[in-house]
Amino acid sequence: MKGWNRRVGGMVCCLGVLALMAGGGAAYGQSTGFTDNIYPVGKLKPTDSVPRLKVGDVAPDFTLPAVQGGTVSLSQFKGRRNVVISFVPAAWTPVCSDQWPGYNISRKLFDKHEATLIGITVDNIPTLYAWTKQMCNPGEKLWFPVLSDFFPHGGVASRYGVLRSDGVSERALFVINKKGIVTYIDVHDINQRPFLDALARALEEANRQ
Repeated sequence: MKGWNRRVGGMVCCLGVLALMAGGGAAYGQSTGFTDNIYPVGKLKPTDSVPRLKVGDVAPDFTLPAVQGGTVSLSQFKGRRNVVISFVPAAWTPVCSDQWPGYNISRKLFDKHEATLIGITVDNIPTLYAWTKQMCNPGEKLWFPVLSDFFPHGGVASRYGVLRSDGVSERALFVINKKGIVTYIDVHDINQRPFLDALARALEEANRQ
């Protein structure tokens, strides 16, 4: 019964988060001024990249500048934390501007699975600074580091096989366990947010490996 209660509790929590995320940008208190600045990219080709990694591969290390200052390296989490890398195509675009604030709501999911979330785009630091500063409720900020893969342009996205032919990255999630091994890859339809329930299952699996 205890195991069943834990599973039910986890399902309720996940469903609650999914319900909140389904509401889009309005759920995060984004201002009209912010939403008016979102560039309407329209429908894009769902995927446009050549895969370079598969589950079971060692995740390529990287060091990138962070909006919060300094740099962040993947290797600094090895042996200590699972890592979720969230590649999003570009700042000031519709789906991206909903996806990352949604992870603020679901922070407990990452904490539960001893996972650090890292956001990466090919935008430069000033662009990411302005974008991330305005995407959350007043007085709030993203709890995870946001990194710039601007120079060499898309270098990390390319090594992970998610750089598109137009120079932006795919909308993609990689789960990397504490041993530095890729345990989950979701190169998602760029026009849609990835499914949180699938990520939750992937994090559970990462802790078993």
